[in-house]
Amino acid sequence: MIKKLLLLSILSLSFTIVNAQSDSSNSKKMKDSTKEKKVELKIMPYLSYNRNLKVMLGIIPMANYRLNANDSISPKSMSGIAGVYTTNGSYFAAVFNRWFFNENKWRVAFFGATGNHMSQFFMEDVDVSGFYDYDTNTTMVSAAVKRKITESFYGGITYTYSFFDTVYEDDVQPASKTKTNAVELNMLYDSRNSQYYPTKGINTQIRLITYPEWFGNENSANKFISNYNTYFPMRQNNDVLAARFSGQFGLGDVPFEQQETIGGKDIRGYSEGKYRGDGLISLQGEYRYNFNRKMGLVGFAGIATIYGSTNEDFDWDAYPGFGVGYRYNVFDGMKFNIGLDAAVGKGDWGIYFRIGEAF
Repeated sequence: MIKKLLLLSILSLSFTIVNAQSDSSNSKKMKDSTKEKKVELKIMPYLSYNRNLKVMLGIIPMANYRLNANDSISPKSMSGIAGVYTTNGSYFAAVFNRWFFNENKWRVAFFGATGNHMSQFFMEDVDVSGFYDYDTNTTMVSAAVKRKITESFYGGITYTYSFFDTVYEDDVQPASKTKTNAVELNMLYDSRNSQYYPTKGINTQIRLITYPEWFGNENSANKFISNYNTYFPMRQNNDVLAARFSGQFGLGDVPFEQQETIGGKDIRGYSEGKYRGDGLISLQGEYRYNFNRKMGLVGFAGIATIYGSTNEDFDWDAYPGFGVGYRYNVFDGMKFNIGLDAAVGKGDWGIYFRIGEAF
């Protein structure tokens, strides 16, 4: 079954590559007679698998463009929509935007999603220890604005509304409806030479997220998140060595749905949803090997830990993960990869269809 899913994933990626190559060929023919495309659109199939959500099928149209054709300093903006269905019964639809304008002095992001997430979590302090299913209907809307303060340094504010309606298998926890209004203050230092595929520079961010009771939250809680990403050119600037530290610290009464779970960006190789808690700390590295202009391979490894888990034995343990992946540059006008990763963790594993780099 797993081999078949891997084959399907590779075929899906190949289908995207064939389309992209065709678009690239047409672009080359017109290169001398046309200027940079005002809008470059790609429609990408999505096919992935993990032990929790099972097979994931979807489609993701994406476009990159310049808000101002005369502004060559700002990175290209990007917009897209996504629709994904999984064979465990989950589904979601999302819209996302990243806008850069006024010579990169302003950065604006908008994200909205709705769907039904059927997943599982691990409990020990019950009659029968093990995995229990839960079902969450989710609606989320987020808007963020950042302003350049000095060279490479930005400050901003984000508002996020979330609604979760969760029921648990065998009533191991009471059903809950949680509405949160979050205000986030953030500071960003970004000296990367590219927003979508950096080969050098630093991207570090500090975020303080607060859920105050006076803003319509039932319980007061806070999160402090810090990320540090750094990039080094390798092999005569053909490859990249990337490293990441991430610390996500929940303070106060953190809702179940907003706890941190090991897996995904921090750290790949965990897809069961077993290890979750109020906070997560991780460190990882990735080598990005480009064997030609369009294609590449990655190898990655990292380690994470959590605290504030309902299963105290999980707290402050070491959770390593490592794996390999394939990358293909989709857009003609800029470096932006899609790809497929396979990773192994502590008693777990995952397959990831990736849009953009992990970090």
